Amino acid sequence: MASGDRSDFLSTLPGGLIGWGLPIAAMLLAIGVPHPVKTWVWVIALIWMGAACLWNAHRCKRRHCFWTGPFFLVMGLAVLAYGYGFVDLGGQGWKWLGAVIGIGAWAIAAITEREGRYR
Repeated sequence: MASGDRSDFLSTLPGGLIGWGLPIAAMLLAIGVPHPVKTWVWVIALIWMGAACLWNAHRCKRRHCFWTGPFFLVMGLAVLAYGYGFVDLGGQGWKWLGAVIGIGAWAIAAITEREGRYR
């Protein structure tokens, strides 16, 4: 499929809400929920966003999607490891994970799209 805005599903309002809005809302709503529910909500949301990014990368060749897709999947593993006690991030671990996810995704998009939005 040709690259460009028409095939960039995540840049549309419905696509953005489905690909990003719902999983981010689920993660935010799960902040006050105890483990294992919070862990699994975050893991599923990150897998959802990672899959949406990879699908969008394949579909429209959006630069940052090639990087944010794998990033979200790796962060899903980090959340799973923290949630089940394999990694100790201290009492503020969820805040650290949330910050790394949010800032990391923003930084990846900002850095990769300096070369242009699409490949």
